[in-house]
Amino acid sequence: MPERELLSREEYLVAADIDDQGTEGRIWLAAPLEPADLESFAAEEGAEEIRVEWDAQREAVSALRVRRIGAVVLQSAQAASPDDEAIAAALAQGIRASEGRLLPWTKEARELQRRMIFMHLADREFPASDDSALLAELEDWLLPYASGIRSAAQLKKLNLTQLLEQRLDWDQRRTLDAEAPTRLTVPSGSRIAIDYGDPERPHVAVKLQEMFGQTETPRIGRGRVPITVQLLSPARRPVQITSDLANFWRETYFEVKKDLKGRYPKHYWPDDPNGAEATRHVRPKS
Repeated sequence: MPERELLSREEYLVAADIDDQGTEGRIWLAAPLEPADLESFAAEEGAEEIRVEWDAQREAVSALRVRRIGAVVLQSAQAASPDDEAIAAALAQGIRASEGRLLPWTKEARELQRRMIFMHLADREFPASDDSALLAELEDWLLPYASGIRSAAQLKKLNLTQLLEQRLDWDQRRTLDAEAPTRLTVPSGSRIAIDYGDPERPHVAVKLQEMFGQTETPRIGRGRVPITVQLLSPARRPVQITSDLANFWRETYFEVKKDLKGRYPKHYWPDDPNGAEATRHVRPKS
């Protein structure tokens, strides 16, 4: 080990003999390179470029004007007017690197996405809308509306629900509303929200008395997918989960009725649930 490393404070070196084996490299023979000499060399062999890329730490697009010789950067400064396409490409790079975390997701946007995912599962001709499909197609559905956006903070200004809707043409939107509706109208007249949290198994939670007269399980997705029904007690506690209402009325209802009638004697517990009047109240008003 030499006592002094005479060239350790030089900004640039020309190395003639190096040992780059192992975890620590060593320069055996080198000479300092004066800045003036470097500038002279850069004038002949150097290059200048604008680098536009995503800065993960700042969560923003970085645009730098760089002077370099090979991989050696001589100077870098903020670029005044980077190319719009390069900015868009860097923004897409950042969104993909975050695996979509930078997208301005809202509850409404996620609910729409889940309905679109459900529809694709029910009908493969409907466009895929899972996270991987959306990230793969950023250039088609998001970047055209992201002009001027250069940071994660600015992305939050986008309305993701509207952008997702615009991925669909008029016929596809009409199909989505008809085959993956947001609500289910039950025999009592209530419109119950359909939960697509599991797109393969959408479900509703509804009081048992509101389903009297519903002899068959409601189906969506071009009639291919039964809605899972979570039947609730008058206190809105789950008493049964079924994807086969006909079987529930035939095989299970009377056991449930026996248990709940003792706890809720004022409520309506008909002997024929298929022919009974549904109600959202304690008893039918008619």
